Amino acid sequence: MKKKKIPLRKCISCGENKPKKELIRVVRTNDGDIVIDTTGKVNGRGAYLCSNINCLETSAKTNKLSRSLQTEVKEEIYKELKEFINESSK
Repeated sequence: MKKKKIPLRKCISCGENKPKKELIRVVRTNDGDIVIDTTGKVNGRGAYLCSNINCLETSAKTNKLSRSLQTEVKEEIYKELKEFINESSK
């Protein structure tokens, strides 16, 4: 029996390839809203971040998330992501 292939994605901040389920997907929807995608199925342009506060802070300082999503990411989104990471690490 064949082993199932695990999809890998690259963190936009640190550049590490990790299994898709270990990363957080942030999506810019067709309406221009930015949301955290917990299902991995929301339509729109997506970017992946590690579940690590350091990666989030690095992407905020260098605007990597804004460049990946091709739109300005507001401070509120970074706060939501920080809360999401803190909750998921418990």
